[in-house]
This record gives sequence, C-alpha cells and structure tokens, in this order.
Amino acid sequence: MSKAKRTRSVPRPQAQSGDWRVFIRDLVLTCRIGVHQHERLADQRIRINLDLTVADQGPIGDDLDKVVCYGELMTGIRHVVGSGHVNLVETLAERIAAMCLEDRRVARARVRVEKLDVFPEADSVGIEIERYQPET
Repeated sequence: MSKAKRTRSVPRPQAQSGDWRVFIRDLVLTCRIGVHQHERLADQRIRINLDLTVADQGPIGDDLDKVVCYGELMTGIRHVVGSGHVNLVETLAERIAAMCLEDRRVARARVRVEKLDVFPEADSVGIEIERYQPET
C-alpha cells in the first residue's frame, strides 16, 4: 500500500506596503577637498554612494512628482560638491545627507564619500554616515 504524499497548505503573507530604497552608486566627481595645502590647489576625485529609505507614499500612478527623483538628487549632489572647498569628507557627507533630508519623504540617508587618489596602495579612503529625518 503506497502512502499518498500529503501537502500542507502554507498561508501566504498579505501584500503590504513598505519602504522604498532610492540609491545612487559610484558617482565620481572632482572637488576641492582636504586640509593640506596641496589639496587646496587642485581638484581631487571623490566617489559618492547614496542610499535613501523613503516612506511608501501610496499609489504613484506613474507620476514623477510622487517619487523621490534620483535626477534631482544628482543635481543636488553636484551643487553641494561644487559649492567650494571643504576640509573634511565628513563635512561633505553631512551636507549631502542634509540636502537629501530636505525632502520630508526621505526617512533615512546613508552617504558614503571616498577620496580616490590619496594612497597608492588603497583604492579609497573616506567616511560613511547615516542620518534620519528629525522628529517633528
């Protein structure tokens, strides 16, 4: 007598709304950054990575105005980076995070800024920060 294979019904989770992740990966720009005199005289290459958590805003209806636009983020980053000399990568990362959090839909901003040409034996050096939307 053969035993019939029993299958057990496993309940499927209900679809739920959740956070969105908006990101920019490996954006390479040049800027004046650093505390040393030679860093004040010439542009340096930096790499920026951005990872944002955006609260679900409900149906978007294929409408650009209902999402955090990575094109606008790119423009904002270029503006921050191009707004003059900064001493520290930490300061630049803070400014980029603050720009991202100006959009109230952004709940969290993780920003990594790397200097690419500092040490020949290292691909990069830098900082990564994570900042959150202030409680209101």
